[in-house]
Amino acid sequence: MIDIRLIREEPDVVRENIRKKFQEEKLPLVDEIIALDLRYREMRKKGDDLRSERNKASKEIGGLMKAGKKEEAEAKKAEVAKIGDEITATGEEEKKLEEVIRQKMMIIPNIIDPSVPIGKDDSQNVEIQKYGEPAVPAYEVPHHADILDRLDGLDKESAGRTSGEGFYYLKGDIARLHEAMLAYARDFMINKGFTYFIPPFMIRHDVVDGVMSFAEMDAMMYKIEGEDLFLIGTSEHSMIGRFKGQLIPEKELPQALTAYSPCFRKEGGSHGLEERGLYRVHQFEKQEMVVLCKPEESMEWYDKMWSYTVEYFRSLDIPVRTLECCSGDLADLKVKSCDVEAWSPRQKKYFEVGSCSTLGDAQARRLQIRAKGENGNYFVHTLNNTVVATPRGLIALLENNYNEDGSVTVPEVLRPYMGGTALITPKK
Repeated sequence: MIDIRLIREEPDVVRENIRKKFQEEKLPLVDEIIALDLRYREMRKKGDDLRSERNKASKEIGGLMKAGKKEEAEAKKAEVAKIGDEITATGEEEKKLEEVIRQKMMIIPNIIDPSVPIGKDDSQNVEIQKYGEPAVPAYEVPHHADILDRLDGLDKESAGRTSGEGFYYLKGDIARLHEAMLAYARDFMINKGFTYFIPPFMIRHDVVDGVMSFAEMDAMMYKIEGEDLFLIGTSEHSMIGRFKGQLIPEKELPQALTAYSPCFRKEGGSHGLEERGLYRVHQFEKQEMVVLCKPEESMEWYDKMWSYTVEYFRSLDIPVRTLECCSGDLADLKVKSCDVEAWSPRQKKYFEVGSCSTLGDAQARRLQIRAKGENGNYFVHTLNNTVVATPRGLIALLENNYNEDGSVTVPEVLRPYMGGTALITPKK
């Protein structure tokens, strides 16, 4: 959510930003908010004037009573009561206007960074840099579902009976490899100076409203029936919500946090679920990084964070590239975002394994997360980034470490988490 002062003082900046995001249908909101805000401020001034008038009249009552002018005092009391009724009505109108403005403001997209490329959708995202040599072996690399089947590491059939499409069982060495990637990611981030968390896996509606747009919520979140609780789609939701309504001493910034959680997503819409494999599923696990910092430090943290994901995947012998998200591909709360994509030797192309974003003060403004500085209080900036999400990270590892005999080499950094296992061999 942007600062309403920007709409008051520079509405053309807001309109141009909406156009850059190819959301022309939202342009009328700017004029609507300006008109509502004007009416809201009129109501606030009227309420202040009425309270001043009531205070003056109340003081006059005492003087009239002392002077023995009882009738005049009673008339003045009636006048005060009438003013009180007006104050109540004005206050109710003010609250209604405030809520309508807030709801409309939450639909206005955040102001994107000037460096963001302009494009309508993800097909116009821009490659930044490649890390590692994307190789294709002389032998065929099977679909990851087939690799997992030969290693006896995946059971989707049973998961279909227990939970339905989009769920799975991992087992044996593959389940252990999956957890090794997460454990290594945890320690990797701790060694970078981040504080480790395991957060709540459910959050209330007001936190959901604070961390994401309505469109994202409808597309992603699972609601717990009969309760004001949602299953999280990422630990970022819980971690940012942890600071809701808080005034953080500036000396405690930055807050550099890393969190493990399962993640639950509907994965509806045009993407759908993948029948055979594990690329798009309803449930997965992730190690996330979240930073709260001073506004002037957010871009420096942004560059650090995506570079950590690149470093993590390169330590697993996985070639990756970074991709700058264009304006039309940015969620409404984001200022700037880039994807980290891993190389798929089977498909001979890259696929997304992580995303890094800075949201400016949008989430902080929605959730009232401020810092207490020497020159006054201000909204912090929030950032988030995927260290690794499995099973997507697992898919990348399997394909890039697959051997001609069907075995998978365990990257050296993961072997301590695998009891020293260096090679996973076919069971079928």
